[in-house]
Amino acid sequence: MLSMKPAEIKVNLLSGLTVALALVPEAIAFALVAHVSPMTGLYAAFIMCLTTAALGGRPGMISGATGALAVVMVSLVLSHGAEYLFATVVLMGLLQLLFAAFKLGKFIRMVPHPVMLGFVNGLAIVVFLAQFGHFKLPGGGWIGGAPLYVMLGLVALTMALIYLLPKLTKLLPASLGAVLLVAALVNLLGIETKTVGDMGSIAGGLPQPHLPQVPLTLATLYIILPYALVLAAIGLIETLLTLNLIDSITDTRGRPNRESMAQGLANVVAGLFASMGGCAMIGQSMINIDNGARHRLSGIVAALFLLAFILFLSPWIEKIPLAALVGLMFVVCEKTFAWGSLQALRKMPRQDAVTVVGVTVITVLTDLAVAVLAGVVFAALVFAWQHAKQIQVRIETDARGWKVYRLQGSLFFASASQFAGLFAPKDDPADVVIDFGAARVVDHSAIEAIDALAARYQLAGKTLHLRHLSADCREILGRASALVEVNADEDPRYHVADSKLG
Repeated sequence: MLSMKPAEIKVNLLSGLTVALALVPEAIAFALVAHVSPMTGLYAAFIMCLTTAALGGRPGMISGATGALAVVMVSLVLSHGAEYLFATVVLMGLLQLLFAAFKLGKFIRMVPHPVMLGFVNGLAIVVFLAQFGHFKLPGGGWIGGAPLYVMLGLVALTMALIYLLPKLTKLLPASLGAVLLVAALVNLLGIETKTVGDMGSIAGGLPQPHLPQVPLTLATLYIILPYALVLAAIGLIETLLTLNLIDSITDTRGRPNRESMAQGLANVVAGLFASMGGCAMIGQSMINIDNGARHRLSGIVAALFLLAFILFLSPWIEKIPLAALVGLMFVVCEKTFAWGSLQALRKMPRQDAVTVVGVTVITVLTDLAVAVLAGVVFAALVFAWQHAKQIQVRIETDARGWKVYRLQGSLFFASASQFAGLFAPKDDPADVVIDFGAARVVDHSAIEAIDALAARYQLAGKTLHLRHLSADCREILGRASALVEVNADEDPRYHVADSKLG
C-alpha cells in the first residue's frame, strides 16, 4: 500500500466509496431475506469486507452479506431463531478455516472454463433479477403508475450517466458520479421516489461482541452442522470462483488458500458479533475492478465508509434513491454477463455448450453450489468418456510370423464399436494374437465385443490367441474363453462390471 502512486490511491479511495454505497441496499435486502434485522446484514458487510480486504488472497475483491447464503439461512432462522444462525455462522467459518488449513483452495483452478462461463452468466442473471425486489411495495405487490415511471426513469438516467461520464471526465468513477448526480437531482427537485431509508434505518453504533445464546450440546450441533456445511460450501465456491474471474480479468494470480482462510476468519468474527456472515460478492467486486481498483485499500475503505454511514452519515445515505443503485447494479450485470459466450455456443463443442447453459440455468433456479457441482461432474464425465473411447492398437509381427495386436485404453460400451473396427480377420494371417496387457476390459459390452470378434476370426478360418485378460474376463467370456492363454504371473487382476459375477 505504501508503494501506491497518488493516482492509484485516489482510484482506490473513490472506488471504495462507490462500493460502500452499493453495499448498503444489498446488505439490508439480504438481511430481510434471511428474516433478521437490517443491522445484522450491515454489520456482516462491514466485518466481511474489512477482514477479507486486509487479510485475503485477492486484493480488489469485495465480500459481504450475500443472497446465495441468505436463502439458505432463512429456514434456520424461522425454525430456531437468529441465535442459532449466529452459532451456525461461527461453525461455517471454522469449516472454511479447516478447508484453508488443508490447502484445498488450489482445486478451484480445476473448474473447467465452461463451468466458469455458466457461473458468471448465472450470477449476473441472479443479481439482475434480485434488483426487481426494489420495485415492490412494503406489504407486497408491485409499485405502479407515476411512482413506477419515475423509478424507471431514474434507473435509465443512472445507467446512461455511467456509460456517458467516462467520455466527459475521469475525475470520478462513472458509477460514483452517476449515483451522486441522480441523488442530488432527486433531492434538489424534491422528486418522490423510494430511497435507501425506505428499506430500513441504517443508523447504529459499533458492532458489539455477542456469544450466540444457544445450548452447547450435541443437539445444537445436530441442528446447525448441516446448515454450516452447506453455507461453508456455497461461500467458498462463490468466493473462489469470483477470485478466478478477477484473476482472468486482471491477468494476475490470487491466492485461494489465503482467501479461504480470510473468509473463514471473517465468518467466525461475524458470528461472534451477531451478524449473518457472508462471502465474496460478484456485483460489488466487479464495480471495484471496473473502477480500476486493484489494491487492498479499496476494500478497507469500502468497509470503513460503510461503518461511517452507520455511525455518522445515515441521514444522508438514507436519502439516496434506490433507483440510482438499481441502475448501477443493472450496469454491473450487463458488464458481468459473458455476452461473447452466446455467440461462442454455436462454435464450441456440444458438451461444453450444454455445460455453460446447464450451469447458468441451475444457478438461477437453485443455488450456486448445486450448479457448479453439477457442471464439474458433467465436465468430468465428458472428459472421462472422450478419453475412454480412445482405444488404440500397435501392430507387430513376432518371430513365428503371427500378427500381434497390442491394445491400449479401456474397452467398454462406448469404445466397443471402435474396438471392432481395429481388426480385419479376412486379411490377417492364420494366427493372430490380441494382447490386452495395456488395456482394461470394463463391462459386459466389452465381453460381448471380444466374443463377437472371436466369432469373426473363427468364421474366417483363423486361430485367435487372447493374452493378458483378467480372471473375471475368462470366467464370463463365451466362445472366446477357450482362446485365452493364461499366464498367472503376468495376467492382470481387476474386476469387470457384469451381472454374471454378482
